[in-house]
Amino acid sequence: MSNLAAQAQSDCGQQGCDHPDHGQRIRLLSYNIQAGISTGRYRHYITHSWKHVLPHAQRFSNLDRIARLIRDYDVIGLQELDAGSMRSGYVNLTEYLSEKSSLPFWYDQTNRRIGRIASHSMGLLSRFEPTEIVEHRLPGRIPGRGALFIRYGSKQDSLVVLILHMALGKRARLRQFDYISEIVNEYRHVIVMGDLNCPSQSPEMDYLINRTLMSEPFHNMHTFPSWRPQRNIDHILVTPTLTVDSVKVLNYSLSDHLPVEMQITLPDEIRLGS
Repeated sequence: MSNLAAQAQSDCGQQGCDHPDHGQRIRLLSYNIQAGISTGRYRHYITHSWKHVLPHAQRFSNLDRIARLIRDYDVIGLQELDAGSMRSGYVNLTEYLSEKSSLPFWYDQTNRRIGRIASHSMGLLSRFEPTEIVEHRLPGRIPGRGALFIRYGSKQDSLVVLILHMALGKRARLRQFDYISEIVNEYRHVIVMGDLNCPSQSPEMDYLINRTLMSEPFHNMHTFPSWRPQRNIDHILVTPTLTVDSVKVLNYSLSDHLPVEMQITLPDEIRLGS
């Protein structure tokens, strides 16, 4: 195990643990994995571009290393996966990571298909079994963006997780955040995570925060590009009912993004895995 993977290990072992004075503590991770493609320089977007359409052996070596990182987390939201196409050797990458990490529950949402070449998706890996999963198609002039809704627990005392991969354009993101805010406002305990393609202090993020009770505990945690992080476009936001114990960006550069980790303590009325 690398030092970086060891750094990510939890003191709670293989289950979400109890805070000594409060509720259950769980570990969250959001990671845009770029379909297992390593990018270490801007020029790699050109010289490695063939890897986005053709299979290559290094992809699964990178995925195995990602699996070693994520196996110590409880709820993981992944962006830029492949649901099984020519470039992935017709392997569903979410399922592959579930098997390699021994995380039993997984789900993927395909947002855009390019014939047999690519099947762009995002996914959930979880130590706990969800009670409900819903796929949402986000509005936008160019289709292919989605939100994956996951609910744990009963309707009244439930934890909701939304995994997002937002549009590149500001106008489209505003429409998409408007859509997301309607979902968020239906629940008390919500986590939003993903590649939002905008920084913390942007009109789009302000719009979401002002329309909901969500907040981002720490700003300007740079995640992109992974080899010289200068932009914070990957985020985890929570409602005030969830206690944030820690947040950090992991120096684990197997993609062009870095992963974001958060540890939270749940309210007493919510218990995952029971």
